[in-house]
Amino acid sequence: MSLLRAWLLGAGLLLVAVPGSSAVSVASRTHNKDASVLILGGGVAGVIAARTLHAQGITNFTIVEARGANWVQGTQTGDSAANPIWTLAQKHGLHTQFNDWFGSISTFDAHGPAEYEDVFDTSGDAYTNLTVAAGARVVKQLVDGTARTGYSLIGAKPRTAQAMASEYYQFDWEYAQTPEESSWIASSWGNNFTDNTDVGGFGDDNRMSIDPRGFKYLLEAEAAEFLEPRQLRLNAPVRKIAHEPDGVTVELVSGETLHADYALCTFSLGVLQNDDVVFEPALPQWKEEAIQSMVMVSVCLPMRSLCLGLMCEKATYTKVFLQFPKKFWFDTEMALYADEERGRYPVWQSLDHENFFPGSGIVFVTVTGDYSQRIEALSDAQVQEEVLGVLRAMHPNATVPDPVAFHFARWHSDPLFRGSYSNWPSSFFSEHHQNLRANVGERLWFAGEATSQKYFGFLHGAYFEGLEVTTALAECIMAGGCLGMEHVPEVTDARPYQI
Repeated sequence: MSLLRAWLLGAGLLLVAVPGSSAVSVASRTHNKDASVLILGGGVAGVIAARTLHAQGITNFTIVEARGANWVQGTQTGDSAANPIWTLAQKHGLHTQFNDWFGSISTFDAHGPAEYEDVFDTSGDAYTNLTVAAGARVVKQLVDGTARTGYSLIGAKPRTAQAMASEYYQFDWEYAQTPEESSWIASSWGNNFTDNTDVGGFGDDNRMSIDPRGFKYLLEAEAAEFLEPRQLRLNAPVRKIAHEPDGVTVELVSGETLHADYALCTFSLGVLQNDDVVFEPALPQWKEEAIQSMVMVSVCLPMRSLCLGLMCEKATYTKVFLQFPKKFWFDTEMALYADEERGRYPVWQSLDHENFFPGSGIVFVTVTGDYSQRIEALSDAQVQEEVLGVLRAMHPNATVPDPVAFHFARWHSDPLFRGSYSNWPSSFFSEHHQNLRANVGERLWFAGEATSQKYFGFLHGAYFEGLEVTTALAECIMAGGCLGMEHVPEVTDARPYQI
């Protein structure tokens, strides 16, 4: 087995789902209940939801664990708040390495190595100014716009390939969508609440998981502290959820049905958007509008740096990995390639580096958005040919052989994920987000990174939602019932249209 394949397998996660018995249960009115609560959907939100219920004496949950991230974004700076994912990584001894995104970078264009660090630095300043201007709009209660509107209003209008690539590195590479597709204000607060310690963020340190056990080990180790075998149902994807005033019935793809008092859906936003799970009765209009108004980012990669962060639309974020007999490329950790076509194989990372896996011969490139979805539709051979063409343009004096191993995942088309994290478009209102988070009836609840207003798109967003929503659910169970979280029946403009 090649080093690349072994590493990729180590980074993967299993699909799981489940019932069990609970120390606390609402009386059954129709069926014998398999569980008090079925936690549907996985990753960080599912594990933390299960842990929260366990702490309350409620021991039923389902974890549908998708393959996840590999960076912790925003760890901890000095005495600032600690990112909870970073805390878990330290607790369980996950091996991580600081990833120097801005201090260890080489720049290239279609003619080979090119010096445009000044352009790159100017782009970084423009992004900072973008977030500051967004904050000023919040204070004045001004309407949101696209991040492109924000860039234009502060005078940042990149026109050269080098300037566009630099902006891409600052913005698209983080949000997996273009400034035209992203909220100016929400993208800025998403950055500030994670990275800016002045507003309660964790700091801008980013650490990559290089643990041979994979990033999944963090969740496995945490779950092992409380999870019992009877509380798991492996390889049990969900087909349908029937929700009624007295409970829920979950139908698995196998045809088996599970009955419970409550269901907590931690499915990805993309799964909800694609109707991969059927709800009976159908979700109400206010809920469906909220689901369809956000965007899901498809992160096509076996690992995303231990950057505790993630985002809400249907965008795509794809990493393409190549392994060669020996290294021939840049000596820095990162590289930026400026193509005349914005977003064409721009961001490169070397794993054959003294800080990561020296001698591995592995390098990978990231594409996002429409370009990511484009390459998912191509064959591996076609994508490999394109990527090799860019590598040869970047290194015109080197002999670039065919790789000995090649891999990229197609998350956007995978029905278990339909993407990786969410992004907030400019047309998405706070009331939409309130509705995305709200429960439907008393029995059907929702949690995940997309339901976090401050940390949407980040792993710690999933953590906090798994904790906070499940705490509210546990209180509801203990009280023998509740109304749950308030929703807005209709999201309206502050002022009527003038037509």
